[in-house]
This record gives sequence, structure tokens and C-alpha cells, in this order.
Amino acid sequence: MSNETGLDSAPEEIKLAVDLIFLLESNEIDPKVALEALEIVKGDLLKKIES
Repeated sequence: MSNETGLDSAPEEIKLAVDLIFLLESNEIDPKVALEALEIVKGDLLKKIES
């Protein structure tokens, strides 16, 4: 089984996580900045779920 095949059958949240990691790494985003930004995104998404 190839990695692409494994990823193709992975859950959507895994696919999204891999895409986000690739985006952050390919743009050389500082990991501390990325974590801070992700906390903001998480808060925003939690508000959307609650409403």
C-alpha cells in the first residue's frame, strides 16, 4: 500500500491535518506562531459549532 493510497482512505481530519502541516512547513511558518494562530482558529470554530 502506498502512502498516497493510505492517505486517500484516511479520515477527513487526517487529510486536513496533513494539508495544514504541509502548508505551514512549505511557507516556513514559525511553529510558535502557527500554534498561536491555530488557537485563534480553534476558538472561532468552537463559536461556530455552539451557535
